[in-house]
Amino acid sequence: MKKAFLKNTLHGALGIGLIIVAAALAGCQTPPKDNINFSVVSDAEGMTSLARSADEAMRLAKGDNVIVTFAGQEDLRPHEETIKEDGTITLEHIKDIKAEGKTTGELQRDIHNAYVPTFYKRLTVTVKTDRLLCYVLGQVRQPGRQEYLGATTVLKAIASAGDFTDFAKRHDVVVTRKDGTVLHVNCVKAAKEPALDIPIFPGDKIEVKPRGPFDPW
Repeated sequence: MKKAFLKNTLHGALGIGLIIVAAALAGCQTPPKDNINFSVVSDAEGMTSLARSADEAMRLAKGDNVIVTFAGQEDLRPHEETIKEDGTITLEHIKDIKAEGKTTGELQRDIHNAYVPTFYKRLTVTVKTDRLLCYVLGQVRQPGRQEYLGATTVLKAIASAGDFTDFAKRHDVVVTRKDGTVLHVNCVKAAKEPALDIPIFPGDKIEVKPRGPFDPW
């Protein structure tokens, strides 16, 4: 009787132990694959949205100054013109060509195709615009125009202008978009939280105002 009791007790304890181990292993399992994919997809969509915004900002608009140069044909002189209200520029031989809404690369291709082979067998076309600049003004060490070399942010643009002076109002930097939208950036917080370091696009103006006597550092 005593041996049977001990045997049953041992079996019971072993069974409980196996249940506890199984529960622990279940708790350590990898989260469902769907949850992982969801976070990855969300990040990818965010980056795609940002890239789309940058692409739109790079497209030419009415009032942009466009410089067209040619190589391979001596009779074609460089042409500089502001995009007209109808969205076009006027070039020799081909007259009006649509520029609004295109990137400089797209406009280069369209101008080339308009000239070749109708007027010339060979021609190299280069299109530039002063929109490929941003402006950093005020309390930075090298204020003025900054060449836009690709995706950048407020803090990076300010760094390329020599960084803040000792008198800069860092907690309230004013960003004015080309379309007139005004944004205020706390660069003190942005230095600690990258999500607050907003992107800068060609044509944007960054203004760093002087710090007042009672403003925080």
